[in-house]
Amino acid sequence: MAVHITSFRDGFTNRFTEITSVGEVDDAQINFGILKLQSEERWSQTVDKETAYLLLNGHIEVRFAKEVHQYQRDSVFDSGPFCAHISAYNRVEIRAHSNAEVAVISVPNNKAFSNTVYLPKNVATEHRGQDLLNNTCYRHVRTIFDGNNTPLNCELVLGEVVNFPGTWSSYPPHHHPQPEVYHYRFTDPRGYGHCELGEEVIKVRHYDTVKILDSVDHPQCAAPGYGMYYIWMIRHLPANRYSIPIFTDEHKWTLDPEAPVWKPNTGALN
Repeated sequence: MAVHITSFRDGFTNRFTEITSVGEVDDAQINFGILKLQSEERWSQTVDKETAYLLLNGHIEVRFAKEVHQYQRDSVFDSGPFCAHISAYNRVEIRAHSNAEVAVISVPNNKAFSNTVYLPKNVATEHRGQDLLNNTCYRHVRTIFDGNNTPLNCELVLGEVVNFPGTWSSYPPHHHPQPEVYHYRFTDPRGYGHCELGEEVIKVRHYDTVKILDSVDHPQCAAPGYGMYYIWMIRHLPANRYSIPIFTDEHKWTLDPEAPVWKPNTGALN
């Protein structure tokens, strides 16, 4: 499936690896790649697009527009995000103080906005699905930035999900016209999960990426024993900015905390 990118399951080589790009086949309208640096290695670029640098692991120093920021992140599962959101025509320099990986996400947008650094203290961890459906879709969602905390001239939405082992996320099934990209990591490289794209189901593994197009529903689940993390990236559309997902009617009832959910009658099984 062209929207399921599996070619990096052995990991990423040093420096920058492009995964998706604007204008390609099955275009999600988002440029996305992984920057991998060795300790004390430096990397720089002058961005010509709206760009986000999301630290996945390691200790880095980021410089732009006379600002300097440092952060260390040991686990995407157990610690919140460090992300620099930069407008076009800024020069960005990254120095790794340890081996590090950074997700680099950009969209065509040359409008100026205030550069912003997001730290864990700025990004709430939402306990979505808690106390619903016997906690089978309970997960942590971190919305780093969206239309609620960025100017109207920003074109990107960015967040993270921590999907607990054996449970669901992006649930109930929902869709939206704006294109989206998911990039996956697992607590154990042997881990896997399932991603629905409408009526299709694909098996996702460590370092996989999926492009979500054509307003398809896209709930996810992780195999028991394996925590699943994914970055979610959404591109606003002209005159149709992303705000909230559209839940599929037949499954909306699962949002009701009082909805009756079947449980096995263990007494009857003895």
